[in-house]
Amino acid sequence: MADSDGEYVQDASDDEYLGGINSYGTRTQGKGKVRARENARPQQAWESAIRTGLDTFKEAADGTIQQSVQEREEERKRKRLRKDARPFQRGIIRHVVLVLDLSEAMLEKDMRPNRYITIIKYTQEYVREFFEQNPISQMSVMAMHDGLCLRVSELSGNPTDHIGAIQGLRFPKNPRDVPKEPKGSPSLQNALELARATLYHTPSHGTREVIIILGALLSLDPGDIHATIKSCVRDRLHVNVIGMGGRLRICQEIVGRTNAGDESGYVVATDQESLRDLLLATTTPPVIRSTAAETFSGEMETTATPAESAASLLMMGFPSRIIDNVPTLCACHGNLTRGGYTCPRCSVKICSLPATCPGCHLTVILSTHLARSYHHLFPLRLWKAVSWHKAKKKGSRECVGCLSLFPDPPAEETEASNGIIADDASDSEVDDKAEEEVGQQKASESSRYQCRSCKSHFCIDCDLFCHEVLHNCPGCLSQANSSAAVVQDVNTDVAMIG
Repeated sequence: MADSDGEYVQDASDDEYLGGINSYGTRTQGKGKVRARENARPQQAWESAIRTGLDTFKEAADGTIQQSVQEREEERKRKRLRKDARPFQRGIIRHVVLVLDLSEAMLEKDMRPNRYITIIKYTQEYVREFFEQNPISQMSVMAMHDGLCLRVSELSGNPTDHIGAIQGLRFPKNPRDVPKEPKGSPSLQNALELARATLYHTPSHGTREVIIILGALLSLDPGDIHATIKSCVRDRLHVNVIGMGGRLRICQEIVGRTNAGDESGYVVATDQESLRDLLLATTTPPVIRSTAAETFSGEMETTATPAESAASLLMMGFPSRIIDNVPTLCACHGNLTRGGYTCPRCSVKICSLPATCPGCHLTVILSTHLARSYHHLFPLRLWKAVSWHKAKKKGSRECVGCLSLFPDPPAEETEASNGIIADDASDSEVDDKAEEEVGQQKASESSRYQCRSCKSHFCIDCDLFCHEVLHNCPGCLSQANSSAAVVQDVNTDVAMIG
């Protein structure tokens, strides 16, 4: 039978529809109607990336694209620093429930190898990073599977327990247990109810957060989810949703009503890298709201009353490390251990910190835990990019942090031809503050980044390390130590002279 365009196609094979393969390893166009369909087919994302990937690079003056490739790499790294560095009152003692979607929608292969394996890998990395940034917080992991919400791990401050429980979803430790493969549909109402019951008895000085990773575009709820939302608002739960398929109106309502009308906590990941960045962004503690807010529905629903959000004293204990000659039972897990910590109030043995004493319910931590949580309250200011003129004026040749060599400044005629003009007014505090608030984090043309306090120049790798891991400026710390040494020497000389 002939087609409408007058061409007869008989015994069409798969190669004809997909196009043959020529000697160059690329597919050829089909014939007749098949060729028309191939031409009308929308271009895939991976095809456009391959075809237009090199078109965005600019050729340097010496005829190479090495400098352009380096700038693209620096821009990719600087994207991770595009955040608000202004100090806020944040709740550094967090109680978080992480809810994973294990419905059949997680079998989609838009993320390689599929969504389920991708989210299992990323959540393990997220747990490590969460307790690295929030050492005095606690977490519980749950999963939405076949219309139910299962408790994967209990509320605890030990990251090893959560990572082992997440790995047990695919590879159970008990041979009798069955791996949890994606099945059925998710239920947001069951997840919120179980999370609310888990966080109901947590102390009022900590935050109550629920982070939901949703891959499906539906929710199988057994009852009225709007009544559940009102209960979450009444119990001061802050819900954040990370979507993987698209935006849902019910998720937008949940996030808006539990965050006093702020819907920025509902985001949708477009690819694997976006999912990882959005998940790691939740490691920053939320801002404490001191006043009640009226929601978009017109009802007064408070997320934190002034009395609860006001500053108050919290009693904590700093235990001593002990090592017994013979194994003894710990009060927290009932395991035989030689090492542990002794509660300063009731003298019971605790195997790991931070924890809540099972005997007297005292929060037991170390001083290093408080120091690691301090940077959320006073974050390190974002560094600014350095132009060629400023780099040549300062004469910096190596990074202050890692001592790696910077590229040499260009010639005067090349600098003038590129339109680089000295702008001394940009060194003022007004311009620095405006640039920091806008969040301009583009790559530096000189590969140098300057601290706004000590004016030291660093490379892009030290910029990432100082803002994400160290949370301090090495240049500022070295100047503080040198000034303290000078004062000490002066005092010593005066004492010797006297």
